[in-house]
Formats: sequence, C-alpha cells, structure tokens
Amino acid sequence: MKSEKPEYFCLRPEVEKAYGYSHAVKIGNSIKVSGAVSMDDEGGPTAVGDFLQQMKNCYSDLDKVLKHYGCTIDDVVVENVFTTDMPAFLEHAGYRNSIYTKQFPTGSWLEVKGLALPEFLLEIELEVHVMQD
Repeated sequence: MKSEKPEYFCLRPEVEKAYGYSHAVKIGNSIKVSGAVSMDDEGGPTAVGDFLQQMKNCYSDLDKVLKHYGCTIDDVVVENVFTTDMPAFLEHAGYRNSIYTKQFPTGSWLEVKGLALPEFLLEIELEVHVMQD
C-alpha cells in the first residue's frame, strides 16, 4: 500500500496561522477545503450585511484554492454550507446555478448559531476528487 504525503495549501498564511488551520489539504486524489468566509487578506469581514456578496466572495476564494491544485468547480463532489440565516441562503441559493453549470455536488445546508466572527453570514467547505493521469 502506497503512503500518500499530504500537500497543504494556505490562501492567507498569516490569518490561517493565527486561527490555526490550513485552507486545504490534498492527499492522493482527495482535497479537503476548509470553509471559506467573506474576508479580506487580514482576516477582517467583507460585504458586512450583504448575503449575496458574501456568497460570491466565498466562491471566489474557493476558486483560488481549486486553481492552486489545477481543479475546477466541476471536480467538487461535496459542498457543505453553514449559514446563520437559512431564509437568506435559500433566497440566494439560485446563484449556485452560475457556479455549478454541469452538475451539483452532494452536501448539506446547515443553519448554525454563529460562525467565527458575527459578521460572517455563511461559510462554504468543499471536498474534491481529482482524476489522476
């Protein structure tokens, strides 16, 4: 059995070190992507109070992580959404149709009491399966 060495990726190294996480880790064909929130490069919340813009910011950061590994949204097999406002998420969930143009991944939508900072309205995490050449 071949041992796979994890490959870690930090999108915002200083922020991730301060909070104690890596944005993504790839092991073999599998990539686990930590939840993306709407933040600037210093870790401060952006688009405060604007649910749709926060959603767009999350997908923008997730796209950067996917590109780092040479992947696209079409490689995503699991998407979990955590939100503090499920009615707002449901109102804007149609935006995902512009992200997932081929098929939707599996996943869960969960309403939570709070996220890392009170200004964050949603967090989106991914699991990716990469086809090996």
